Amino acid sequence: MSVLDGLIYFPDRAMPSAPPGVEERTFVATDGVRLHAWYAPAPSEDAPTLLWAHGNGGNVANREDVLLALQARGLALLAYDYRGYGRSEGKPDEPGLRLDALAAYDDLVARGVPPGRIVCFGESLGGAVSIALATERPCAAVIVVSTFTRLRDVARAHYGALAALVGGQFDSAARVGALRVPILIAHGDVDDIVPFALGEELYALAAEPKRFLAVPGRAHNDVFDSPLLLDEIAAFAKQATRPVAAAR
Repeated sequence: MSVLDGLIYFPDRAMPSAPPGVEERTFVATDGVRLHAWYAPAPSEDAPTLLWAHGNGGNVANREDVLLALQARGLALLAYDYRGYGRSEGKPDEPGLRLDALAAYDDLVARGVPPGRIVCFGESLGGAVSIALATERPCAAVIVVSTFTRLRDVARAHYGALAALVGGQFDSAARVGALRVPILIAHGDVDDIVPFALGEELYALAAEPKRFLAVPGRAHNDVFDSPLLLDEIAAFAKQATRPVAAAR
């Protein structure tokens, strides 16, 4: 991992067993890297499946409470760890994270989940991963939380001119307008890591149909404590995957 990558990725290798009712899964990216994930099934076979790309720190175990809360709202979830995180092999970088997302998606489809039930779901850095994935694979919708326009824009807010070192990595601003599926962009209105304005700017660049949710009183690391956000994620995913009634 380069010095710059060491400032972007903060993986945690410590990984407990999956909680009761959650399945351990593994699959292999096209470059041979073996990846690890947790799969939480839904009560109904026709429920939406969130393909969850997490942020740049920790691993899927840090999201256990959110995983179970969304499952309780009637969703299935595949929460996977990027290379270098948890039990996934390898070292993280942007090209590798792209392959990880594609591998997670392709594994879901291979196990029988149709693209029309898959929602690309990402938080923070994972929002950029999910937006990129949705430009390469068909899906029902995209949901991103606490994410940004470009990684460089986040770096600029914290490091000023040094942000130029990031280059063009994770450029969602260049991709989000190409999406032709519903997108929900949610952001805590007191986010101290990814400025709220970047979420608003990303929303402005997105094509319709789209929805923006300002999560009141929430910062970057407590946004998922909001029942409002969790309820909206579930409602949006169910609406996007609801079969269209045949014309009579």
